[in-house]
Amino acid sequence: MTETNITTDQLALLSLKSQIISDPFHFLNESWSPAISVCRWVGVTCGSHHHRVKSLNLSNMALTGRIPRDFGNLTFLGSLDLGSNNFQGYLPQEMAYLHRLKFLDLSFNNFRGEIPSWFGFLHQLQDLNLGNNSFIGSIPSSFSNISTLETLNLNFNSIEGEIPEVIGSLINLRVLSLYGNNLIGSIPPSLSNASRLEALDLSRNLLQGNIPEGIGNLHKMKLLSIQHNKLAGSIPFTIFNISRIEFIAFTDNSLSGNLPNGLCNGLPILKGLYLSTNKLRGHMPTSLSNCSQLQILNLSGNEFDGRIHSEIGRLSNLQILYLGSNHFTGIIPQELGNLANLADLGMEDNQISGSIPINIFNISSLQRFGLWRNNLKGSLPREIGNLTKIQILDLRENTFIGEIPKEISNMMELEVLSLGLNSFSGSLQIEMFNSTSRLRIISLTNNNLSGTLPSSIDSVLPNIEELYLGVLTNLVGTIPHSISNCSKLTI
Repeated sequence: MTETNITTDQLALLSLKSQIISDPFHFLNESWSPAISVCRWVGVTCGSHHHRVKSLNLSNMALTGRIPRDFGNLTFLGSLDLGSNNFQGYLPQEMAYLHRLKFLDLSFNNFRGEIPSWFGFLHQLQDLNLGNNSFIGSIPSSFSNISTLETLNLNFNSIEGEIPEVIGSLINLRVLSLYGNNLIGSIPPSLSNASRLEALDLSRNLLQGNIPEGIGNLHKMKLLSIQHNKLAGSIPFTIFNISRIEFIAFTDNSLSGNLPNGLCNGLPILKGLYLSTNKLRGHMPTSLSNCSQLQILNLSGNEFDGRIHSEIGRLSNLQILYLGSNHFTGIIPQELGNLANLADLGMEDNQISGSIPINIFNISSLQRFGLWRNNLKGSLPREIGNLTKIQILDLRENTFIGEIPKEISNMMELEVLSLGLNSFSGSLQIEMFNSTSRLRIISLTNNNLSGTLPSSIDSVLPNIEELYLGVLTNLVGTIPHSISNCSKLTI
C-alpha cells in the first residue's frame, strides 16, 4: 500500500461526499470544503498526535448515498458512526483495511448483501451495530477472530442459517442481539462460554429445541430474551439463580412444565418476567412474592390452574399484571388492592368466581382492567368511579347484575367500555357522558337494560367509533337523527 496522510483522508471523505445524493440539511454541502481544514469538517475528529482522521460521526443527518471504495484509506479511523441515515448498497471490501476501528455503527440504514466475512480482520473492534438494515445470508464464523468484541447487534435484518458455535468463543462479549431475523436451528450450548454476557436477545426468529442448561451459568446476565420462537421443553431452573438478572422473557414459544416453587428466591432485582403464550402448567408459585422489585408479570396464555394466591399483593412495585387465558379458579384476592402502582390488570378468560374486591377500585393508577369471560357475579359498586385514569374497562361475559353505576361518568380518560353478555338491568344511561368523553367503543349487548337513546347522542359521544347495543329487548323509542353527526362511527 502507498503511504497515507491527512490529504489521503481528505480525498477519501470527498469521495464519500460525491456519493451522497441527498443532504437535506446541508451538513456536508456547507462544511466539507477543500478550503477548510478537514479536521474542522462537521462530524470529523482528528488525533492530536498523528493529525489524522480518527473519528467520523454522521449519524442522524438524513443522508442518502453509498460508501465508496476509497473509504478504506481512512486507516487511522477508530470510530465510525453512520447510524440513522439512508445509506444503501454493499459495504466495500476495502473497509477491511480499517484495522484501528473499535466502534462501528451502521444501524438504521439500507445496507444490503451478505454480512462480510472480512469483519474478521478488524481485530480491535469492540462494538459492531448492523441493526435495522437489509443484510442477508448467515452469520460469518470469522466473527470468532474478533476477540475484543463486546457488542454485536444484528437486529432486524434477514439473516438466515444457524447461530454459529464459534460465537461462544467471544469471551469479551457483553451484548448479543439477533432480534428479528430468520435464524433456525437450536441455541448453541457454547453460548454458556461467553461468561461476560449481560444481554442476550434472540427474539423473533425460528429457533427450535430446548433452552441450554448452561445459560444459567451466565452469572452477569441482566437481560435474557428469547421470545417469539419455537422453543420447547422446560425452562432450566438454573436461570432462576442468576442474581443480577432484571428481565426474563420467553413469550410465545412452546415451553412446558411447572415453574419451580422457589422461583424468586435467587432473583432479588428481577423487574420483568414474561412467560405468556406457552404451555406452562401447575400452580402459581407463592415465592413470586419474593421478587420484590418486580414491575411486570406476564403469565397469560398458559395452562396454569389453582387459585391466584394472596401473596401477590406484596409486590408493591408491580405495574403490569397479566394472568389471562389460563385455568385459574377461586376468587380475586383482596390483597390485589394493595398494588398501588398497578396500571394494567388482565385476568380475563379464566374460571374466576365471586365478586370484585371493592378495594381494587381504589387503585388510582389503573389504566386497563380486563376481567372478561369469567364467572364473576354481584353488582358494580359506586366506588368504580374512583378509577379516574382508566382507559379500558372490559367486564363482558360474566354474570354481573344490578344497574350500571352512573359514577362511570367520572372516568374522564375512558376509551373502551365493554359490559356486554351480563345481566345488568335498569335504565340505559348513555347521556351520563358528555362532550368531553373520549369513549371510542361501547358494548352493552345482551343485558336487561331499558330506556331510549339520547336525542343529542352526537354531543354525548363525540368520539364514538363502535356502538354495540344488540339484544337489549327493553330498548324503545327511535334512533335519533343526530347519530348521523357521529362522524367517526364505523360500526
